[in-house]
Amino acid sequence: QVHGIVRRSSSFNTGRIEHLYKNPQAHIEGNMKLHYGDLTDSTCLVKIINEVKPSEIYNLGAQSHVKISFDLAEYTADVDGVGTLRLLDAIKTCGLINSVKFYQASTSELFGKVQEIPQKETTPFYPRSPYGAAKLYAYWIVVNFREAYNLFAVNGILFNHESPRRGANFVTRKISRSVAKIHLGQLDCFSLGNLDAKRDWGHAKDYVEAMWLMLQTDEPEDFVIATGEVHSVREFVEKSFKHIGKTIVWEGKNENEVGRCKETGKIHVTVNHKYYRPTEVDFLQGDCTKARQKLNWKPRVTFDELVKEMVDADVELMRNNPNA
Repeated sequence: QVHGIVRRSSSFNTGRIEHLYKNPQAHIEGNMKLHYGDLTDSTCLVKIINEVKPSEIYNLGAQSHVKISFDLAEYTADVDGVGTLRLLDAIKTCGLINSVKFYQASTSELFGKVQEIPQKETTPFYPRSPYGAAKLYAYWIVVNFREAYNLFAVNGILFNHESPRRGANFVTRKISRSVAKIHLGQLDCFSLGNLDAKRDWGHAKDYVEAMWLMLQTDEPEDFVIATGEVHSVREFVEKSFKHIGKTIVWEGKNENEVGRCKETGKIHVTVNHKYYRPTEVDFLQGDCTKARQKLNWKPRVTFDELVKEMVDADVELMRNNPNA
């Protein structure tokens, strides 16, 4: 049985979990039960945890958009940093220290301005955004509760994990949605920021399995979860267009660079400086050797398969609902 916390909204914000309802049309719950709550409200967290008395808690709640964290810095700190503390304190208040296993969604953004390549569990942190800094507090408060109270608490330092459910304003989904719309004749051109940012992209379903595996071990430890492969935003664009039969040729430099379709001559991609971050993270590459050895985990979905799945899903979505 799975219990989840959902923030109150004037519109239904359960689109990505509709299929988990016993009756999706009527929003009737089965083995999934949702509770109204918020990581900024410690009272509700205590109330929910005391009522449910869970055996495992996965803290996946966050203001998780790095670029937006520069605009919502205080809110990001409150939710991502202090929100984690509120959850841990709620476990302690409810007397569940000895019965709960706690997973904290840490992030490769902790490494930011990378101090070594590739990054592993012992690599020094150097966050480059309010998001990364808030997650750094969360990382260390988890370690503190583990050492101070003997709580089974772990940090999963997950590198970028994507899927068709990725939010529409994240770069990978923005690319797959836009390419799908261009393929269906619903769009001509879209804009991106830093095309040369390089990331270690994996599939979310592989990474969620790793989260679960971390809580099935005898002793709590922190793990880096990654593919070990690095690809640029530019390459993600090229692979996405290739999947719909278009070849992108790049022309110009910096903010004047454009991606032109070789077959038609149309410009499909432009660069807009508003999508750049004030402090950029140029290169992230994870080393998951520890997870391979201790969790017997490895990524199954390749980069090419991930891109194809996301583009195909968005073509289907946009074909049925152009305004999605």
